[in-house]
Amino acid sequence: MASQVSGAEHILITGGAGYIGSIAAHLLISQGVDVTVIDDCSTGHSEDVPSKAKFVQGTLQDRNAIREALKDCTSVIHFAGKSLVNESVMHPDLYWQINVEGSRNLIEEMNNARIARLIFSSSASTYGNPGTVPIAEDAPTRPTNPYGETKLAIEAMLSLESSVTGLACISLRYFNVSGALETAAGWIGERHDPETHLIPNTLRSTNARPMKIFGSHWITPDGTCVRDYVHVIDLVDAHIAALNALTPSQHEIFNLGSGRGYSVREVLQTASEVLGYGIAQVDAPMREGDPAILVADISKARSALNWEPTRDLRKMIEDSAQLIGLI
Repeated sequence: MASQVSGAEHILITGGAGYIGSIAAHLLISQGVDVTVIDDCSTGHSEDVPSKAKFVQGTLQDRNAIREALKDCTSVIHFAGKSLVNESVMHPDLYWQINVEGSRNLIEEMNNARIARLIFSSSASTYGNPGTVPIAEDAPTRPTNPYGETKLAIEAMLSLESSVTGLACISLRYFNVSGALETAAGWIGERHDPETHLIPNTLRSTNARPMKIFGSHWITPDGTCVRDYVHVIDLVDAHIAALNALTPSQHEIFNLGSGRGYSVREVLQTASEVLGYGIAQVDAPMREGDPAILVADISKARSALNWEPTRDLRKMIEDSAQLIGLI
């Protein structure tokens, strides 16, 4: 961790029992920061919440739970929400209710508690299929699914809130997050059900369940899709840098990624090197709507937040393999 929280803070982490939220809680507490977590544990894991954190088990649909969680807090890092693209297509109303209305409840209760500092976990899905890569923050936002639409709607809400109430807020548009954190109690990291991410699914592939490569004739160096991956610890480091950069009445947006792309075959080859054996894989047809290349332009975060990731693809895979006991 390169960034340190400046000043006395008590931070509420929404979704703090989830993958990124729980790791953020652990790393902030390691810096001596007071942390409260709110999570309904519908997808998160209560055992991943640090023992030193105050834990409110509740949902952002429950105003009383939000009020309890906000007690004595000075800032909020907002991770809570639903995040499965396919599920959002099947149940768009649920995503608007949980993500957008839940965020509205949180913001209104922050106003009531006079808390005016917020970091929002947004997504590169707000861009949709980009016209150019790498993707900068001023690229057109054309989400292709309800999940991305809800993230963009929350960003619009924050822009309005900052201009009307003076809220200091930063939205961080993630690309692909991977890796894990070793704590005194063991490793914590991705434990999704269903798991949709490439790296954990690659590590769990077997001859009976080989890794599917969706298309091998894309216009990329090796014919497979290229994506941007960032280690979860580097990602949390960016949140701390963002906390220190909050400015009243301003809503800023930053991309978070590695700033370079890794192809599917590059991920599989690196995983093979880490594990010491070949990854079971099979070619499959291209998926309609998949962009060939998605890579973040992180120059704004580099200059304005003084942030740059330091952990490479191999480190992400090594830590993910440690999490599931493969090395």
